[in-house]
Parts: sequence; structure tokens; C-alpha cells
Amino acid sequence: MTEAAAPKTTMQRVLDTVERVGNRVPHPVMIFVYLIALVIVLSAILAAVGAHVTYQAYNPASGEIEPASTVARSLLTVDGIRFMFTGIVQNFMNFNAVGVIIVAMVGVGVAEEAGLVKALIRKLVVVAPPRMLTYILVFVGIISSIAADAGYLVLIPLAAAAFVSVGRHPLAGLAAAFAAVASAFLVNILIVPTDGILTEITNDAIRLVDPSRSIDLAANVWFSIGSVAMLTILIGLITEKVIEPRLGPYTGDYVVPGESALSEDEYRGLRYALWGMLGVMAFIAALTLPPGAPLRHPETGAIIGASPFMNSLIVSIALIFMVCGICYGMGARTMKGANDAIAAMQKAIAGLSGLILLLLVISQFIAFFNYTNMATLAAVSLGRILQEMNLDALWLLVGFVLAVFLIDLIITAAIAKWAIFAPIFVPLLMQLGVEPEAVLAAYRVGDSPMNSITPLNAYFAMIVTFAIKYQKDAGVGTVIALMLPYVIWISVLWTALLAGWHLLGLPWGI
Repeated sequence: MTEAAAPKTTMQRVLDTVERVGNRVPHPVMIFVYLIALVIVLSAILAAVGAHVTYQAYNPASGEIEPASTVARSLLTVDGIRFMFTGIVQNFMNFNAVGVIIVAMVGVGVAEEAGLVKALIRKLVVVAPPRMLTYILVFVGIISSIAADAGYLVLIPLAAAAFVSVGRHPLAGLAAAFAAVASAFLVNILIVPTDGILTEITNDAIRLVDPSRSIDLAANVWFSIGSVAMLTILIGLITEKVIEPRLGPYTGDYVVPGESALSEDEYRGLRYALWGMLGVMAFIAALTLPPGAPLRHPETGAIIGASPFMNSLIVSIALIFMVCGICYGMGARTMKGANDAIAAMQKAIAGLSGLILLLLVISQFIAFFNYTNMATLAAVSLGRILQEMNLDALWLLVGFVLAVFLIDLIITAAIAKWAIFAPIFVPLLMQLGVEPEAVLAAYRVGDSPMNSITPLNAYFAMIVTFAIKYQKDAGVGTVIALMLPYVIWISVLWTALLAGWHLLGLPWGI
């Protein structure tokens, strides 16, 4: 007799329903086609009723907070129709995610085809204590924001492969890494380039109330470090206590490596890859570290911030993977020459065809949506509602987090949202006795969790593609059902951490 299956919990049944319903929706390409049609109709309606907002906003050109006014723009006017027809190619070219994915996959594709990625995963599995594998991957995912989008492109598929290599469900690894990379994006144990821009915008908002006051890059460092520690444990626990029990044993047809030990050829390949990595990093260092080096800022000489080094980081990462992949292939005898490396690049890019089609449609939706100004109208209107509710400082801080949660579903760019929100909420909360460091910390909490469930995340479609690799019938609903527990628990407990930090008067940073 077979043992009866354990009854599913209420949460598991709810998530199963979400997955079934989500996977019955049309193809993602058609979803965005329908959304484009909806935006066109709504833009015409809002423009017809004269929808508009006035507010104080950060002007990146002048570096000042200036009065601004935004009106709804219809796509069904002469200018709107002209924009839709003439802008398709440029909209796609301006969608940075496309170039980032293609460039990164050129390097990653060589490393994967050569066998380097699988060898590294097997080495990680051997070295990492089994009980700590989830938490190590989550921690690396959270701090991967220092390397721009590398976490999406490298760590997420690596985590799925690492899980399946030890007999665990690959979608659990994918979900854990996606939650770490996307839903904890704005905190780190290090100072990252985005911090500089957020700090600059915050200081300009502070001057509306107190021209003599400002914050620095480390204004949120203690809260960020505390958040990283809490989120690492939380995401790991959700993965092991909620996600994996729901998924159950992996029964897919993806081949699990049978041996964890590496062969002599693989060890030689890893040594060659190490030498290759040291060589290419020395090359990048030579282009970056000396005074006047090409990858320093041409005027200030800075390396971190808006510098050629940071702007070309994904190119450096792709170059490291490509060189390491070639070196590994030569050492492990999985590649014989340049033709094999080129074939690997072609295979990697060919595998992106479906994703590129989807990104073409998404790029049009985002461009059309931005043209109509509906996102700005929604953000400012929501901010006004909170202002008029006359809440005390703590509840206004929590309300601000909730407002950012909602807006993050339609405006995923962290800097763009802060440029709208900072001039509204920083002065308002400062007048209620709330430190600007606390407002910026609240924005970090509000901006991140929804990133893993909004289809407007440029990499959401790519995550669906990764999921299909391990589960052929996976779809949008599968990914949303996987990520909902993370979003709910992270949103609640991270907001609670923020409120507790504020009530206890703990220092937000240095």
C-alpha cells in the first residue's frame, strides 16, 4: 500500500489556484498587446477630462527641486499616433534590458557550454554545508546589486541548477534567488552606485525645508546591513518551509548530475579558468586603477558612480565569463578552438529568440505608458491622498511604504520613482520630526518587494523562461505563485523592521 499524501495547507491550496489561473491567461506577448490597447483607450479618456497634477520634482539637468506640472497625453491624437508608429524601433533600442541580456549571455553562454558553470555549481555543492546552501545563495543574491543586473543573469539560473544538482527542486532555488535579487534590491552591506543618486535626490528635497542640512552615502548603512541579515534568514526560511514543501520532489526530465566529485580534466579546467579570471581582472584593473585610466570618470577621475567603469560593468562581467569559459574549455578539453567558442555564443543568443520577441512588445508598452504620463499622475495623486489623511509620523511612514508598494507595480525604476516621491514626502515627514534618513530607508523597503511579481520588471519574462527549462508547463502563473509568499512575508516583516527601527530610535547609518 502506498502512503497517503499529506493534506495540503490552506496557503498551498491558494497558491495552487493562483498558479492554475495564472497559467490559463494568454501568452505573455498577448498580455502586453492587450495592455497596450488598454493604455491607448485610458490615455484618450484621461486627456479628454483634462487630468493633470502639479508638484515639486527633482530636475536632473539642473540638479535642483523645481515646480513641475504633468498632464495626461492621449495616444489617439495626431502626435500620439505619430509617436506610436515612428517610435517602435527606437523604443526597442532604448530598452536597455535587451542589450544587457544579449551582451551578458554571450559570455555566460561560453562558460555554460564549456561546462564551467556546472563544474562551479558542483564545487559549490561540495564545499557548502548542505543546510547552508539556500542561505549562501540568498545572501549572494542580495549583495549582487553591486554588479548591476548580474544577479538576474547569472545567479538565478545558477541557483536553480545548484538545487537540482543536490536533488532539490530547481524552481525552489530559482525562487529563492529571484526573491533575493529582486525583492531585496535596494539594500546591501556595501555602498552601491544607486546609493549616490538616491542620496543626491534626497539632499535636494531636504533643502526645501532646511538648506543647511544634508545626508551622505552611508546614511542608511546600518539599516541596510540589518535588512540584509533579516532578509537572508527570512527568504531562506520561506524557501525551505513554504516553497519546497509545496513543490514536493522534483519529477521533471532535467538530468541531475550523478557524481558530485570533479574529474581530473575538470580540475585542470578550473585551474585554467582561475588563471584566465586573474588575467582578465588584471586587464580591467589596468584600464581602471591608474590615474587618468580610460574607465575612470574623465573629469573627476572617480571609479564608483557615473563612471565608464560602472557603466561598462556588464561588459566586464561578460568578458570575465567568456575568458574563463574558454580557458576552462581548453583545460577540460571541452573546447578545441575559437570555432567552439563562437558556436557557444550563437547557441546562447539563439536561445533568447522568444524572450527578445517578448521584450520587443514590452518595450512598446513601457514607452506608450510613459508617453501618456499616467504613472506620474498615479504617483502624485497617491502621495496627495496620504498627505490629506493627517496621520502621525509612524503611520505616515508606513503609509508611504504602502504607496511605494503600489506604484512599484507600474514604475519599476527605483530612481525614477524617488525623483517623484522625494520632494513630496521628505519635506512632509521632516516637518513631523522624521529624519530624512528614515524616509529614504522607508523608500528602500517599499521599492523592492513587488519587483518579483510585476510583469513590468524587465527580467520577469526571462525568469519564466528559466522556469520552463525545468518544468515544461510552467508559465506566468507558476512564477507569481512561487513569489507571492516571499512578497507577502517580506513586505510585512520588513515594514515591521522599519517601524521598530524608527520607534527605538536606532541610527540609520553613519
